Amino acid sequence: MSDPVILSSGHTFDRASIQRWLDSGHRTCPITKLPLPEHPSLIPNHALRSLISNYTNISLPKSQSCSEPQAPISILTSRSSSLESKLESLSQLGRLTKGDSALRRRLTEAGAVPVVLRCVDSYDPRLQEKALSLLLNLSLDDDNKVGLVAEGAVNRVVKVLRVGSPDCRAIAATLITSLAVVEVNKAIIGAYPDAIPALVSLLIEGEGREKKEAATALYAISSFADNRRRAIVCGAVPILMKLLDLGLERAIEVLGVLVKCKEGREEMEKVDGCVKVLVWVLRNGSARGVQYALFTLSCLSCYSEEICSELRNEGVMEICIGLLEDDNDKIRRNASTLLQTLRGNRAPR
Repeated sequence: MSDPVILSSGHTFDRASIQRWLDSGHRTCPITKLPLPEHPSLIPNHALRSLISNYTNISLPKSQSCSEPQAPISILTSRSSSLESKLESLSQLGRLTKGDSALRRRLTEAGAVPVVLRCVDSYDPRLQEKALSLLLNLSLDDDNKVGLVAEGAVNRVVKVLRVGSPDCRAIAATLITSLAVVEVNKAIIGAYPDAIPALVSLLIEGEGREKKEAATALYAISSFADNRRRAIVCGAVPILMKLLDLGLERAIEVLGVLVKCKEGREEMEKVDGCVKVLVWVLRNGSARGVQYALFTLSCLSCYSEEICSELRNEGVMEICIGLLEDDNDKIRRNASTLLQTLRGNRAPR
């Protein structure tokens, strides 16, 4: 961030990033989602700018200063540039931006995003993969997450989820996860007609890495309630249950979010062997897997005496009693909640 400005919502953004957001027609604060005036004022944050300037002058020796980004950008935009030269430019930018936030800022300010997005549209999988990797690096900064969405990155990324190479599809799903760190992006991504269907399809058609990254992306965007329902309508629940049964533990994290809505619970109850799979995770899963399995079973058992009975028969009360002494606070709390439900102390529906 080199030119911090304040919106009327009180939040500070990099001027170039928030301007791209506004130029795309958005009239809400990316963080609070509160409406903005038709012509929002961008008030310079002089105090923060002074701090940034002082920090840069003190902490960044000249030997570590950023490379000039215009040269590789020019290669990417030139029609006369060979494919190999474009690949080399993207590789160079990818290496440099991975750990250099100042260069990431300079690239976005220099107008690199539209250029890289055009490379994502390429039919050459090598060029597409390197462009996606660079976008993933740029998305490490929250200001850029907003700017990338404003520049139209989601549409390109969703297309790759459908037709890209396996490596490209995995990176595209990872990019969705990164963009979804900013709350407003969750709603924007989910609103794209094919975004969630493409991720669910990747759960079915993808290989190991693709499935894992697709599940992670679904987890990231499903904290937004409307996206949970969209995922359920796309048939995510039985697919995730099958993947969980096959050993993809990341699936339980997504189920732990989808179970929060009525439609999700109803779909889980329809899956044959649902309880047995979740109990298997309780007995054999990692700490995070156990945590989410406990939460999922708690939500299901609160609304179904039949599931409570099955859990008792599976010895889940004894498992929960043992987990009350676990080092993990969330596991202890979730185990206590499930144990109370199984003992008949269910919360009102």
